[in-house]
Amino acid sequence: MFQHQIKAAASPDWRAFVVAEEWGRFTPADHDTWNRLYCRQVKMLEGKIVSPFMDGLRRLNLQSPGIPKLKELSSRLKLLTEWQLVSVEGIVPDAEFFAMLADRVFPIGNFIRDGEQLDYLEEPDCFHDIFGHVPLLAYQPMARLMEALGHLGVDACAAGQGEAISRLYWHTVEFGLAKERGELRILGAGLASSFGEAEAALHADVPRPRFTIEDAAATAYENDHFQPLYFVSDSLEEATQLLESLTLEKLVALGVG
Repeated sequence: MFQHQIKAAASPDWRAFVVAEEWGRFTPADHDTWNRLYCRQVKMLEGKIVSPFMDGLRRLNLQSPGIPKLKELSSRLKLLTEWQLVSVEGIVPDAEFFAMLADRVFPIGNFIRDGEQLDYLEEPDCFHDIFGHVPLLAYQPMARLMEALGHLGVDACAAGQGEAISRLYWHTVEFGLAKERGELRILGAGLASSFGEAEAALHADVPRPRFTIEDAAATAYENDHFQPLYFVSDSLEEATQLLESLTLEKLVALGVG
């Protein structure tokens, strides 16, 4: 009965946020910053991140030096999972962001951080967006999950449940951990692209509760410093299955608002 009382929301128009990539604007210093970040993260993440991430790096040829050309990278990704990448100037509002995901489109910031402050970010740059997110978008279970979160996110924002879906996204896709073959591994893009927080998430003396939909949706997050806790999924596959099966009715029933 209840499921018929909630109608799917019209998808917001996200295209107004897309800008020209203008890859030629990147300077030799920008490309050097990318190379330094890439080499540092790959070395640190070996054996510490879910396996499909490293597979994605290789399948997308992200090991090539320099900031990737978005059109070429997007073409490779589309062949693998039907996802596409677009250039944006900064953070996209939640409703439009989830609408992008629903259309299998992922936004990439058209700038890179200052090479003198490799770990400082006011907002996500192209290294976070590409290195952190795109490798797992080449993995079909994650590609399906991100689309499902997009559709759910559009409906959730329209129904006043934007905070709940944002928390779930944050505690898994951005800053989640997962077990793999009995070992604790990084899952989230925010951790994959951050040298300092990746180490903290795995080794610091912080709470690492088991991930559940109910607990993650009820837990606020921090967006300007390291997280006070990191949820741990039993596996990457379990996390995708739990979130992919989530409905708006279930989200509303959590009462997060």
